Amino acid sequence: MIDLAEIEPFASFRNSVVLALESTVDSLGYGKIDASRPLETPEESMGDLAFPCFALAKQARKAPPVIAGEIASKITVGGEIAGVEVKGPYVNFRADASKLAKATVESINSRKSEYGNLEKVPGKVILEHTSANPNGPLHVGRARNPIIGDTLVRLFRAAGHNVEAQYYLDDIGKQVAILTWGINNIPPGKIEPAERDKKDHQMVGFYQTANKMMDEDPAVAAGINELIGKCEVVDPKVMQLVEAAYKPVLEGMMTSLGRIGVKMDSFIPESDFLKDGTVEKVIEGLSKSNFCGEEGGAKYLELSSFGIQGKNTKFFFTRSDGTSLYATRDIAYHTWKLKQADRLVNVLGEDHKLEARQIAIALEILGAKTKPESVFYSFVSLPEGKMSTRRGRVVYLDDLIDEATEQAYDAVSQKRPELSEEHRRKIAEVVGLGAIRYNIIRIQPEKPIVFKWEEALNFEGNSAPFIQYSHARACSILGKAGALPLNLDFSGLRLMPAEASLVKTLAKMPSVVRQGAESRTPHVMATYAYEVAEKFNQFYRDCPVLSADEKTKSFRLALVDCSRQVLANALNLLGIEAPVEM
Repeated sequence: MIDLAEIEPFASFRNSVVLALESTVDSLGYGKIDASRPLETPEESMGDLAFPCFALAKQARKAPPVIAGEIASKITVGGEIAGVEVKGPYVNFRADASKLAKATVESINSRKSEYGNLEKVPGKVILEHTSANPNGPLHVGRARNPIIGDTLVRLFRAAGHNVEAQYYLDDIGKQVAILTWGINNIPPGKIEPAERDKKDHQMVGFYQTANKMMDEDPAVAAGINELIGKCEVVDPKVMQLVEAAYKPVLEGMMTSLGRIGVKMDSFIPESDFLKDGTVEKVIEGLSKSNFCGEEGGAKYLELSSFGIQGKNTKFFFTRSDGTSLYATRDIAYHTWKLKQADRLVNVLGEDHKLEARQIAIALEILGAKTKPESVFYSFVSLPEGKMSTRRGRVVYLDDLIDEATEQAYDAVSQKRPELSEEHRRKIAEVVGLGAIRYNIIRIQPEKPIVFKWEEALNFEGNSAPFIQYSHARACSILGKAGALPLNLDFSGLRLMPAEASLVKTLAKMPSVVRQGAESRTPHVMATYAYEVAEKFNQFYRDCPVLSADEKTKSFRLALVDCSRQVLANALNLLGIEAPVEM
């Protein structure tokens, strides 16, 4: 087993703080507490860890600031703890920067690309994301799901989890039925030619035209409904037509996602659960429950006792003819997943909140012991409103990728005209694609995004290009320095403020990985990557590296190399390439 301090250089300091707190709180007669849970991270100027005293106020019968003063007065400074001070109801602790620097540099040098990764944990996680209907190219609104999902997969794996990324493929629904009808009934000459050769772009015209015809012509609507009915009974001939229609579209979608670094481990067709009888078992199980009701032959679950209110208390799981609904098949998919994994995580649009709650209740009624965890995200919209493939009012992901790489190419050409055309194109691809992923993931999932070109392709400030440039700068410094020192001497080390600040930031990476995975908040890694880049640039500005005396130069080169490694690792977790030059 790897030593905890090697995985988390901050761990030794944290453990020292925990031990000091537990001993002190006990000696003051305030009981035994697990002080590891309430530790917080204060502003950098106040310290490195903070202990809030609110929870002790009831037993101590004293105000939290008074308790904080009592605790601080009894803690001896020394070892890992360089300082203790009171700030209102908080006891703030400061780490010994020199000791932390040694532990951090040694940990990063030892683990390299594995730095930030935590110990393996038992069990398996299935993380479902994207699952977009394969009826046309991905637009920017839909791209938020795979970018959030893929970043979470990377964070979960770094946190030690065995993760399978799944795409739930709706191969029997209305959208693919419309696409299938259009391809098989509309002459190609009646479809406006696509601007791209990609199949998803070529096929979406059939979907959009058939959708319009369905709204205007009852005969077309009847033909599409007939297709849907045959899909739901898994008619073999119809399923072959459907697969032939959606498969090229899906391949085009995955090509687009592949360009921005998103990969799926498996595709799970919805029709599988009709074929293997899982849907039938779900209907049978729900029908036997005490919460089952019937209305006009259609069966539903009465969910008022589960906190569902208003018109949504009736959750229908069959039609009047006994056939299943999409939600029923989604329940079947989840019952199957629960047999494959110990933990289920779903990335869903905010409009699925009610349905996700209803499905969780249905699983509980069926006896499931594990509930799915949902990560909801707000929509990406245009200034004029919501994006819609059906109405053709979209910004396609492919267009965004092309525009991003083209703008990046212009910037690279201005700054590096001496590079070959091929070299500039390669850098532009890395920078442009990084800008797309970062500008989506840096915003908390629950916050809406109004898509604007100037913001999506921002190459300044809090952006991927700034972080990538910081990595390239570190590589350049190391290239000029030549070989790194083999044996560092940490004795008598006195850190400049910018050095200490950078060290503490580098030491935090494993904690950020843990936080991102445990709280399912991928944006924290983007925030952290930007913080590392900022601290590194401040260090480079304030602390000469190549012109310093030999001992100082050796340590600062080690910090540059550690910064390079951490920036590369953080960018990798964000699905962004770390270039060696820009």
